[in-house]
Amino acid sequence: MQEQQLKIIFYCTVRKELILENHLQMRKKNSLFLVRSAAGCIARYVLAVSFTVLVFSCSRIQKNKSHKDTPDASIEKGRVLATTHCQSCHLLPDPALLDAKTWETGVLPGMGPRLGIFYYGADKYPSYKNDKNLPANFYPDKPVLSSVDWQHIIDYYTALAPDSMPKQQRQSITEGLPGFKVQSADYTYPSPGICFTKIDTGSSPHQLFLFDMVKKYTFRFDNRLSLTDSAKTDATITDIDFRDNTMVACNINMINPNNGKFGKAQYLQTDARGKLHLDAKALFDSLARPVQITSCDLNNDKKTDYLVCEFGHLTGSLSWMENTGKDKFIHHVLRAEPGVLKAYLEDVNHDGLMDIWALFTQGNEAIVLFTNKGNGVFEQKEILRFPAIYGSTYFEFADFNKDGLQDIIYTCGDNADFSAVLKPYHGVYIYLNEGNNQFKQKYFFPINGCFKAMARDYDGDGDLDIAAISFFADYASPQEEGFVYLRNEGNFKFEPFTILESKTGRWLTMDVGDLDGDGKIDIVMSNFSIRPSSVKTGFDWKKGPPFIFLKNITK
Repeated sequence: MQEQQLKIIFYCTVRKELILENHLQMRKKNSLFLVRSAAGCIARYVLAVSFTVLVFSCSRIQKNKSHKDTPDASIEKGRVLATTHCQSCHLLPDPALLDAKTWETGVLPGMGPRLGIFYYGADKYPSYKNDKNLPANFYPDKPVLSSVDWQHIIDYYTALAPDSMPKQQRQSITEGLPGFKVQSADYTYPSPGICFTKIDTGSSPHQLFLFDMVKKYTFRFDNRLSLTDSAKTDATITDIDFRDNTMVACNINMINPNNGKFGKAQYLQTDARGKLHLDAKALFDSLARPVQITSCDLNNDKKTDYLVCEFGHLTGSLSWMENTGKDKFIHHVLRAEPGVLKAYLEDVNHDGLMDIWALFTQGNEAIVLFTNKGNGVFEQKEILRFPAIYGSTYFEFADFNKDGLQDIIYTCGDNADFSAVLKPYHGVYIYLNEGNNQFKQKYFFPINGCFKAMARDYDGDGDLDIAAISFFADYASPQEEGFVYLRNEGNFKFEPFTILESKTGRWLTMDVGDLDGDGKIDIVMSNFSIRPSSVKTGFDWKKGPPFIFLKNITK
C-alpha cells in the first residue's frame, strides 16, 4: 500500500507542549511504531519522544479527560471496526485530527447514514434519504453493523481525540506588502458575492472578469480597473474557458449543496455593440454542480471536447464531453466521485495523448493522475491522498527547486461541513517531484481555512513566491491571514506578509496575472461577503470592496 502522508498532532499533558509533525515517514529511525489492526491494512503512527511514547499524554495510550471512563475494550473494538468500515470509502482518519465533541456531534452523525444508521439512541442523523436526485441504492437498505458496534466506533474516536484542538504554530505575519500597491475599483456596491475571478491575458489589452452570485451579474473591467461591461444572467458562473476568441461559461446553476444535475455549459458572447450576453441555449447540460470546464481534444479527432469537474454533493464525477459534431456531445464519466474541484491537462508520458490531473476534495480526497490510453480509456493512479477531514481546496504545479520537474503546491482549508473548527493542519503545502510521479512533502505553512495558493516569481528575483487566501480564517486572531504573501528567501524559507485591507472582505476566489500589461504579475482577490460566520471580525464584509487589486510595483 502506498505510504500515506499524514500529519498527526500529539499533546503531552506533562510538558504542556504541542508537537506538530507535518509529515511522518514510516522509515524515520526511532520515531515511529507501527500498530496494525486485525485487518492489517492501515498504519497507525505513534511518535517516540525521549524515554516514552506520546499519544496525547506522556505515558501509555491515554483517553482524554471528557471520556476517561470509556472502556478500553470498546476503544480497541472501535479501532478494528473503523479500519474495516471507515476506510472502505476514504483514507482512515486518525482520532487526533479532530476534537472529541466535533467527532461526536458533527462527523460521526454525518457518516452514520453511509452505514445505514439514520437513528442512534434519541438522535436522528442528517441525511438525504428522501432526495430523489440520489441513486436509489445510495444508502444501505439496512445498517451494515449493529448499534453496539457503532458505539465502539464512537468510543474509539471520541475517547482518543483531544478535548480541544491546538492552535496553529507559525512565525509572525508582517503587515505591509513589499513590491505591491493596494488598489480598489471605483465601482463598488453593497454585499458583494463574487464567486469567479479571472484575469484574461489573451485579449489586448488585458481584462478582468468577475461574477457575482447574488446579483447574477458578469462584470468586465479593463486593464485600468474601469468597468467596461456587465451582463445580467439567470446563471451562476464558476468558470470561463477562453479558447480561440471563444468563451464558454460553466454554469453551476445552484451553488448551495444539492444532488441535482442542473448545471450546464453556455457560450458567453459579445454582440455587435460589444456587449456581453450569455447564450440561452446550452452547449451541453445535465451536469452535477460543475465548477470547471476546460476545452481539449482527448481523443485526437480534431474536434473540441470538454473536460468537466462536476463537484456535485454526495454524488459527482470527473467527466468529459466527447464532441461528435453538429453540437452533439456524449457524456463520459472518468471517476464517479463527488468533490472534484480542479483539473489540468498535460501529456505526461509524451505519447501524444492528453492526460489529466485532478483534485478530489470530498470524502476520498486525493490528487489523481488519469493516463490517456487512447480510444476513451484512462488509467487512474492516486498520486497523493489526504484524510477526508482536511478539506482540500486547490492545487497547481510549479518547479520550486529548479530541477526541471513540476512540483505540487496544495492547499486545504474547507471548513463548511461537519467539522467547522480551526485545524492546525490547514494551510499551504509543497510536495517535491522525485520523478516517476512520486511526490514528497517539503514545506508547510499554516493558514486557517486556506482556500488557494498560487506560486509565481512575483518579485522577479528568479525564485517562486506564493500568494494565498483564506475563506475560513481565524478572524479572532490579531494576525490577519485572509491574505498571506510568502516571499521566497531561498532554501524553502518563506517570509510571510499581509495587508491591512485583508480585513475588509472574505476572500473566496483569487487570480494572478499581468492585468495592467507592464510585464509584472499582479494579484486580484475577490470578496464573497454573504456567507455567515460565527466569528465576529469587527468589520462588516458586506461593506467591503468587490475585489482588491494588488498592483505589482517591483522594480
